[in-house]
Amino acid sequence: MKKIILPEYNTNVIKALLSLKIIDTEIPEPKNNEVLIKVHAAPVNPSDIAFMSGTYNIVKELPAVPGFEGSGIVTEVGRGAEDLLGKKVCFFTQEKEDGSWSEMVCTNRDNIVVLDEKMDMDQAACFAINPFTARGLVDIALLHKQKCVIQNAAGGQVAAFIRMIAKDKGIEVINIVRKKETVEKLKSDGAKYVLCEKSPDFNKELKELASKLNSHLAFDAVAGKATGYLMNAMPKGSEVVVYGGLSNKPVSGVDPLGLIFYNKLISGFNLPEWHENVDPDYFEEASKDLQDKFVTGAYSTTINGSFRFSQIRQALRKYLKDMSAGKVLIKPD
Repeated sequence: MKKIILPEYNTNVIKALLSLKIIDTEIPEPKNNEVLIKVHAAPVNPSDIAFMSGTYNIVKELPAVPGFEGSGIVTEVGRGAEDLLGKKVCFFTQEKEDGSWSEMVCTNRDNIVVLDEKMDMDQAACFAINPFTARGLVDIALLHKQKCVIQNAAGGQVAAFIRMIAKDKGIEVINIVRKKETVEKLKSDGAKYVLCEKSPDFNKELKELASKLNSHLAFDAVAGKATGYLMNAMPKGSEVVVYGGLSNKPVSGVDPLGLIFYNKLISGFNLPEWHENVDPDYFEEASKDLQDKFVTGAYSTTINGSFRFSQIRQALRKYLKDMSAGKVLIKPD
């Protein structure tokens, strides 16, 4: 089989992508409770870019195969996973084994989601991370009985799912973006509240809107100074949940007096930990609910192109050029 390997980490992303190689290797054999998946497609995610640069929290022995999720068909199984043979699945794995940018992937059965037969396999390739991340974050809003949440990086795919799920749950969303053109796009798509970071009155507008809509919860995909402007704009007793680090910078700009005297809180959200801690029956229910939405077309991931393994450099360049334009899929030749 063929797989894409990263020979070495490099903080220069362009150099990292130029170093990627396609190699031939033996097909792995599934062990107990493992499955072998013939990969249909795997997306490029921000976490993959961070992984290649060596700045992600997952560090593998090199050379390593990038990619944390994908979709495919189970073609072989180990003992304890016989019921999964022939199933359509998506998978998410951050363990030491090879990632999803491979013709075949061997992983533990706990890392897969069995799919509805009607599920589109391109959509399924992007199903294991973003929709569940959005579901987990909206669950926090429901737990705190919030009627309005704030989110940055609102032009991205997780943010799109947060809007979809929040709408179904009767929760308003204040969306924050970096580009003026994204403001118009989101509004044309039906988003009610959209603010641009580059507006000269941005901080004032955010503070007034957070107060007006009584929003005490924000989802932060950016970190850096973004965490600070979110925290400082929100009312007493608010919480910022950091689930991404698109800025590649430490959290900054937080007014310590807000933390001390206004009972504000910064927390984190990690999808694998959420999956591990929720009741298995609840996860199955959430998976079925999300899949039903995809099958009917109510929910979908925007896909901005598909590329073969031999086109991996073109694929990454396209994704890096405009990450908000949608997912780029990588498929075996």
